[in-house]
Order: sequence, then C-alpha cells, then structure tokens
Amino acid sequence: MPKSDTGDTDDTDDPIQVVVEDVSTWEGVETGPHRFNAVEFDVGAHEVGHIHRGGGALDINFPKRMGDTLVAKGRTGEHHYVPESGWTTYRIGSAGDIEGARWLLRVSYLYRALIQRKKPDGKEVLEATDVAAELDELGVSDDVRAIFENVTELESHGAA
Repeated sequence: MPKSDTGDTDDTDDPIQVVVEDVSTWEGVETGPHRFNAVEFDVGAHEVGHIHRGGGALDINFPKRMGDTLVAKGRTGEHHYVPESGWTTYRIGSAGDIEGARWLLRVSYLYRALIQRKKPDGKEVLEATDVAAELDELGVSDDVRAIFENVTELESHGAA
C-alpha cells in the first residue's frame, strides 16, 4: 500500500526535514508515518529506515553483520532499545549530521533494492542505479562491500 504522508513542516533549516526531503526523491522510495512521531522510508515491502522527529533518532535495521560493522567503524550506534539486533540508531541533532544520515540511508537503500532485485520495486531501483559505482562513491569498507557481494554471489550459485 503506497504511503505518502511525510509529516512535512515548513522548516527547511531543520536537519531532519532536509534528510526527509532528500531521501523522498530517491527512485522507488515511499514515505509514510511510523509510530512514535517518525517518518518511514520504504522500497517495496522493505523498510529502509525511519527518523523520529522528536529526538532526531534515525533507526535502520541492517543485516546484523553489516550493522555490527557500521557500529564498529563509528558510522552509527547500537539501537537505543534493541542493541545487538542489527538495528542501529544515528542521532541527527544539527546540520553537521545530515551527510552521515544520508550515507547510512543510502547504504540501506541500496541493500534493500538489491535483496528485492527480482521484484518490481527492486528492479525499478536497480535499473536506475549502479550499485557498485555507488558503493565506490560512498567509500564503504571492504566488510560492507562483501555483504553486498554475498547477495549476488548467492544468486549465481542458485541459493538466492
């Protein structure tokens, strides 16, 4: 079911709103309300992440190994309520946090599109996106890249 309510405000200086407006323009992303005064970003049936407007918590459910790697590299923190789960929390408190939030959401977005590559929503994103080039541009670690490569490697071995 398509989502469209982003809970937009007129405050374009609000770093949370800047992130919401940016991510909302990405191919195949749908936005909608999430509990606890949050805005959720989805690609197809998969959540990319959500931002709580009240405190600036950006929550993303990465595959556990990826989440652990990103926490260890200092890119994000353990989830504020469910640590050790794959869920992560990144705090958006100022304009200086916007790029970090975009980076994390983009990594999640690319991964969510890739795991849905055989479904219309994933295909739509991947037709408009060069995942390998974006991972290069994002400068992801070898550990994170290996997780992406494992998804496509499994497919080539008939396990996807």
